[in-house]
Amino acid sequence: MSEHRPLRVLVSGGGTGGHIFPALSIADALKRMNKDTEILFVGAQDRMEMEKVPAAGYPIVGLPVAGFDRKRLWRNFAVLVKLAKSLAKARKVVRDFKPDVAVGVGGYASGPVLKQAQKLNVPTLLQEQNSYAGVTNKMLARKAKAICTAYPGMERFFPKEVIRVTGNPVRESLTSCSCTREEACAAFGFDPGKPLLFVTGGSLGAGTINKSVEEAIPEFEKAGIQVLWQTGKIYAERCAKAAEGHPSVKAMPFIADMAVAYRAADVVVARAGAGTISEIELLGKPAVLVPSPNVAEDHQRKNAEALTSRDAAVMILDAEAPARLGKEVIALMKDKEKLESLGRNAAALACDGSADKIARIVYSLVK
Repeated sequence: MSEHRPLRVLVSGGGTGGHIFPALSIADALKRMNKDTEILFVGAQDRMEMEKVPAAGYPIVGLPVAGFDRKRLWRNFAVLVKLAKSLAKARKVVRDFKPDVAVGVGGYASGPVLKQAQKLNVPTLLQEQNSYAGVTNKMLARKAKAICTAYPGMERFFPKEVIRVTGNPVRESLTSCSCTREEACAAFGFDPGKPLLFVTGGSLGAGTINKSVEEAIPEFEKAGIQVLWQTGKIYAERCAKAAEGHPSVKAMPFIADMAVAYRAADVVVARAGAGTISEIELLGKPAVLVPSPNVAEDHQRKNAEALTSRDAAVMILDAEAPARLGKEVIALMKDKEKLESLGRNAAALACDGSADKIARIVYSLVK
């Protein structure tokens, strides 16, 4: 790095909020440490990072990359063509931007970008969010200078000497929010005197969770449980219809202020994505996790088991959720001792200040 120009960092990854928000947290931490740092994001065209990253004030380049279709293999010819184009474009981005270090957070775009950065001798840092390492990070690990993880025991996937246990970065607004549970309930129009269930299927929504909640609405109402329900856009119409005539249920396609939603909640129902789990741990929230079965290496189930093995969450498998979710939530809401224990054990697993830890490692790689 020349002494006459600021540090340049290439950040790559995305596809879902679970990849984008940690990436933005790392970028913000780098900027806090040195406001002159130049940061360029690389994402996948037509994915949500192309909207979220510029909204956060950072430039982004899109690659035509797409994920492999594991069920319909004949569709992968087009995927391979896109991959070849993405590798060529990634190489040009690395050559033009001349980064001092490249950071990969997972997602479609991080593979081509980090691969090309390594070929051009740019130091690379990988951020592995899950308890079971993804294919891309395993492929890139041999040449990575640092691999930041959130779970112990990751040396079964990566060289031990480059692993740094930092935790997963979360949005700063989640931890800086100071509103009370009463204020949070009032913000969404709920009665703070009654128990509240917060349901989230992530930024895109989760069909099985939505179906399970829909079927359990009469049981929740009977038990006096209020429901704040983030449905995801594609399920919004159906879920809004299901909530009609039930004043204690509020169905919303997307909740911008997740910090307030979490603070209103007595119990959280969610998928077991790494970002969501980190949020639950940092806020010490009792949670019922329904791992998505549609993810590589069944990693969400492994994420959930990392908590359930420490009595820090309840897990219900996707196939069992429609029959079990309502009953499990109601039983949990009645068991104050269990609620306190789950929240306490989840909080004990939290890694605070993850984005700052990763930012310091990024700077150390350049030095």
